[in-house]
Amino acid sequence: MKHFILLMHADTLRPERDEDWEPYIGRLIEMGCFQGGSSIGQGQAFRKEGDAAPLTRDLTGYIKIQAESFEHASAALEGNPTYEAGGTLEIRELVEG
Repeated sequence: MKHFILLMHADTLRPERDEDWEPYIGRLIEMGCFQGGSSIGQGQAFRKEGDAAPLTRDLTGYIKIQAESFEHASAALEGNPTYEAGGTLEIRELVEG
């Protein structure tokens, strides 16, 4: 199994419904793929020398899942409150090693 992270952006077309998160996370747990997640708060960007790249301000949270492939990981999009509200989700494979 591979590990993936779903990155949620703050660009929804409609407001998310807070009450939709619990059943969504429950579905991921039932699927056996949920590995954790969290909202993402404010932050700062740092670089040892020179100016740091701009902070990505539109990321609002992440969910870590395990799946066999990107195709299987994309099944986790269904029901995601950000995705269902028209927002962007990125799926990134977590490289282990």
